Amino acid sequence: QVQLVESGGGLVLPGGSLRLSCAASGFDFELYGVNWFRQAPGKEREKVAYITPSSSFTQYSDSVKGRFTISRDNDKNECYLHMSALTPEDTAVYYCNVILGTRGQQWGKGTQVTVSS
Repeated sequence: QVQLVESGGGLVLPGGSLRLSCAASGFDFELYGVNWFRQAPGKEREKVAYITPSSSFTQYSDSVKGRFTISRDNDKNECYLHMSALTPEDTAVYYCNVILGTRGQQWGKGTQVTVSS
């Protein structure tokens, strides 16, 4: 069974940092790129980062560029989103996503990140 499970969210002060994790199972993780999305209350889901299967290329939205870093460990079947210099505007549910070609795409259930003093 294909599964993605996010963890690492929580409450953090403005200016703080968090590391989100996405644990994958049920497919050949090392063959697929991974996306991180986020969705704030009342807003559309936004893609914030992408990493290729071999980590050779990464891409970020303008809203997080320079503050967030995506990485992965194919031996552990995990992907990470390192977030720093967080602001209240980063408050959202963060989702891990993999596009599995003809099998469609898989989403995790998300992890809540709240940036507040």
